[in-house]
Amino acid sequence: MASAFNFLFLLLISIFLLSLFQVSSSSASEAGIEAQPHHLQVVKGPTRRLLTLVDCRGLCAIRCGRHSRPNVCTRACGTCCQRCNCVPPGTHGNREMCGRCYTDMLTHGNKPKCP
Repeated sequence: MASAFNFLFLLLISIFLLSLFQVSSSSASEAGIEAQPHHLQVVKGPTRRLLTLVDCRGLCAIRCGRHSRPNVCTRACGTCCQRCNCVPPGTHGNREMCGRCYTDMLTHGNKPKCP
């Protein structure tokens, strides 16, 4: 009986906290305050601009999920993602969708670096 009461109590507290969070986020959007991305990258050069960073770890896990050597693929993909701020969709191919940065990066052996 006590464990059922504890479970019910925790469930009600969780629902209350979720509703409180939703109210605070909706009131901020009504006030004209937009949520800022947590991770920003400044691109240095003649035209400085802010870029939002992509979730490299999650996208590379999807990209390299069916690779024969997933750890090697994930490491290379992470490097390419951090440098180019892009990971192509799917598990193979589509490299041209990330542009020249991703397609032109080579290893020391002059082989394509990015999976």
